[in-house]
Amino acid sequence: MQVDHEWRRWLAENLILGSNPAELVGIMIHAGVDPETARAEIDQALASPYLAGAQRLKNRLAKREWILNSQRQLNRQRPAEIPRRHQLSTDEFFNDFYTTGRPVIITGMMDNWPAMQKWNLDYFAERAGDKMVEVQGARETDAQYEINKLQHKQTMRFADYLNQVKHAGRTNDFYMTANNTSQNRRELAVLWQDIVQIPEYLNTRSADQGFLWIGPAGTITPFHHDLTNNFMAQVIGRKHVLLMPACELPAVYNHEHCFTHVDGRDIDYNRYPLMRGAQVLECTLNPGEILFLPVGCWHFVEGLDISVTVSFINFKWDNDFTSFYPEQKAF
Repeated sequence: MQVDHEWRRWLAENLILGSNPAELVGIMIHAGVDPETARAEIDQALASPYLAGAQRLKNRLAKREWILNSQRQLNRQRPAEIPRRHQLSTDEFFNDFYTTGRPVIITGMMDNWPAMQKWNLDYFAERAGDKMVEVQGARETDAQYEINKLQHKQTMRFADYLNQVKHAGRTNDFYMTANNTSQNRRELAVLWQDIVQIPEYLNTRSADQGFLWIGPAGTITPFHHDLTNNFMAQVIGRKHVLLMPACELPAVYNHEHCFTHVDGRDIDYNRYPLMRGAQVLECTLNPGEILFLPVGCWHFVEGLDISVTVSFINFKWDNDFTSFYPEQKAF
């Protein structure tokens, strides 16, 4: 058997990971590679300055992972819960949560929203039922519906969508999400008159005024992380949220972009054993409550009821972490 570049890539990866060279030789021989050729390939790889350079890079990455693991250890010295704080002041939010990357549930800051008294499905239909909105549909036909979100866009009358939501029972098959914002922000502008940009935390002059999420009980947003800090403001219904701090990255099996195959509804610890050591925080977000999701934190969201949520990223402070996000290639 010839040793091609795929074999050499395999050798390099395993040597960098610390595999025993003699064992690698044995694997190659078992696969049909001539023993002398196998040993020569190993010797050549071990002597390669390219491999030495890769090892140097691995050492640097290991140092970064040590920093992450140190923060993971420090996090476990705090109570394993997401705190609730009533009418958190601007300075407290900024100093204790925004700049430290800690989640918090803030209460009492949506009390002056007309939406809290007005919003329900009938009100939506009356105010904007004839508008054409975009939603995510046929989600249950695709296990990767979130990654393939562009393929699931559908346009329909808002009243028809609301009727689906009202009579669906529990399902994850359709959902209006932030991915549908471009069209819906224009079509449903009348509803945004019932929303108050929270001046204690948000830039009220920003052109980015938020995102609307409407769906039946049973909607799922699988584990992922955002590229910005994020507010989830719950108006109608409840949501169950699982959250892992950003420093848990080494344990979450990040397979593509900002996603993982780990299922928050039923974590398979045999398939994903590192998740046994991950710190998973849990909460139920109730109407009138705002959940702060720090940039990079992993979160899984399930609608417990017919649910309406408004999310925001237009904070008063620097929230640009996207411009230096690494280019995504195959992991």
